[in-house]
Parts: sequence; C-alpha cells; structure tokens
Amino acid sequence: MAPLSRAKFKDLTIWRPRLAGKLSRRSLLGAAGAAMMLAASLPASAAPLAVEKDELKFGFIKLTDMAPLAVAKELGYFEDEGLFVTLEAQANWKVLLDRVITGELDGAHMLAGQPLAATIGFGTKAHIVTPFSMDLNGNGITVSNTVWKLMKPHIPMGADGKPKHPISAAALKPVIEKFRAEGKPFKMGMVFPVS
Repeated sequence: MAPLSRAKFKDLTIWRPRLAGKLSRRSLLGAAGAAMMLAASLPASAAPLAVEKDELKFGFIKLTDMAPLAVAKELGYFEDEGLFVTLEAQANWKVLLDRVITGELDGAHMLAGQPLAATIGFGTKAHIVTPFSMDLNGNGITVSNTVWKLMKPHIPMGADGKPKHPISAAALKPVIEKFRAEGKPFKMGMVFPVS
C-alpha cells in the first residue's frame, strides 16, 4: 500500500469555513470523553454460550506454573463463566497425560511438549488440543555454581555489569564442549522426556 502524501490532502480549505468557530481542542476532548463515557455505560452485547460440560476436573503437577488454575478457582473465575472446576494433583507428568487421554481428566496443566508428542505418537498416541499456554519462554536450565562460573565469560553483560536477560543456552555450549574435550561427563537432568 502506497503511503499517503500531503498532496492528496492539501486542499482542506473547503472545510475551514464549515468548522470555523465550531471545533476547538476543548470541545473535541469533551466530545471524545462523552463518547467514551457513553460506550462504557452500555451493557455488554455478548450473550453467554451454552457449554458442552459445566463440571470439569483439571489435573496439575504441584509447581508454580499451575498458579493460573489455582487463582482462577480461588477467585471464582471459572464459576463466573458457568464452570464448576475441581483441581486434582497428579503424581507425575505421565500419569497426568494418560488420565487426559483416557478422559479421567477433562484438562490439565501440562508440559508444552506433551500434547505435541502425543499427537505425533511419541509415547501414547492421541490427539490432544492445546487451547492456550500458561507459560512464557518455556523451560529454563538451572546450572551449578561451578558451571555458572564457566559460562559467565560467554554471557553478554549490561552496562551495570550484570548479565543481559534472557540468557541464551548458547552460553552453555562452550562449557559442554570443554567437558567433552577433557573427557568429563556433563550430567543433565530433565523433568520429562518431552519437556
């Protein structure tokens, strides 16, 4: 799309006599404020939709990323939408996934990779819909103090001398290569194979 040029709007002089004395900044702001007040006072026009099932059981693992579910339950957000939700802690990620697949749970807080892995057949094959994600930027990598000291030379620093965030896993690569070159194992753990 071509940018608008001033040439197209240069002949606005025809409007000046019609608007002379009628528009001021004060009257324009007043009109805008009145329009906003009117819009805010109108009732919402969205009608509630019929729900397929109003009693739901959601599974979760006892981690901080399940907080949106706990907050929604405790503050009544589910009930505000006509949903009666039970939250049920699960023993581990595998149990949680299996119970969603079998229908014992209506939904769950899951690792981002679990629905994808199930859909492509890694582990139990099942089609799982992911309506929304409750996290931002995925998982983090936590390292020991020893590894952190080895990573620091590879981390960009800000003017204040502190590491720039987010810290890329690329800063860990030279450390792993150093361990490999020295014939040392670099042990890492993960919470679940598709995490």
